[in-house]
Amino acid sequence: MPKKNHTYRWNPHTLSFEKVRISFKDKLKKISFSVALGIVLGVTLLVIGFQVFDSPKERQLKRQLNLYARQMETIQDILERDEAVLADLENRDNSIYRTLLEAEPISHELRQSGIPVYGQYDYLQGYDNSKLIIETQKKLDDFSKRLYVQSKSFDEVYKMVTNRNERQDHTPCIMPLDKRTCKLMSGFGARYHPILHYRRMHTGVDLSAKKGTPIYATADGTVEVAGRNESGLAGYGISVLINHGYGYKTLYAHMNDVKVRPGQKVKRGELIGHVGNSGLSSGPHCHYEVWLNGKKVDPVYYFYNDLSSEEYEQVIEAAKQENQCLS
Repeated sequence: MPKKNHTYRWNPHTLSFEKVRISFKDKLKKISFSVALGIVLGVTLLVIGFQVFDSPKERQLKRQLNLYARQMETIQDILERDEAVLADLENRDNSIYRTLLEAEPISHELRQSGIPVYGQYDYLQGYDNSKLIIETQKKLDDFSKRLYVQSKSFDEVYKMVTNRNERQDHTPCIMPLDKRTCKLMSGFGARYHPILHYRRMHTGVDLSAKKGTPIYATADGTVEVAGRNESGLAGYGISVLINHGYGYKTLYAHMNDVKVRPGQKVKRGELIGHVGNSGLSSGPHCHYEVWLNGKKVDPVYYFYNDLSSEEYEQVIEAAKQENQCLS
């Protein structure tokens, strides 16, 4: 049996060592102190460890956060590339597709109308990557709104393309008289009037021809006026006004007779009457006007289907001459 270790204490009175007897209470105090000290040291080390070293769960969360941050940066790069593609589509839509189809381009304000306002992203504040998250969300919202506007625009362009043939049929593009039977005597612009004897705006072209020369509709449409109409077309004599739709109307004035009636549907090239000398006219001719959205425009630019390039240039030059009109 091993010997037990005992504690001895010198007694100066007896001049001898005496065995120290430890009470149960002292033993309990000693054990309690040791346990308390151990707990304090353990907690201290644990706190220091948590401050200096990451727990496995923290390390996993940090790896996930770093991964999310990299993914957000990747998303931003993708968005920047997609925004460049969208900007190119917007530019093509305005400068090519809508220009060719004679449609109004979409304004910058309308395309940007969906951009989020400041303060909408307050709920994303207060995080380590709040700035990155907010910037990405703003770009996503902006992109989504612009993409929606562009999608609606393409829907409109598609409808315009599918209706293009019908629109072309309703667009004036020929001369109202056979080019072999007439001569352009006066063009669009300020001209001297032979009856009124003063210079005024001549809002069409005068095509001189023999009385009774056929006059044809220059595009599909519906007849609005056929005959004399002193209320709105005073001075034009016997005339025909055709509404072609799409903003176009054409007027044929100083006729000898008409072969159509108000409300009648007509096709391009259909006979509508004959050349005459009615109204304020100095000789047999057809005064021809083109109205676009209520504004009278130069008709010679709508003769392109009937004339060769050389003939078209000659008509343009003849129309520019400042001479006396026939009506």
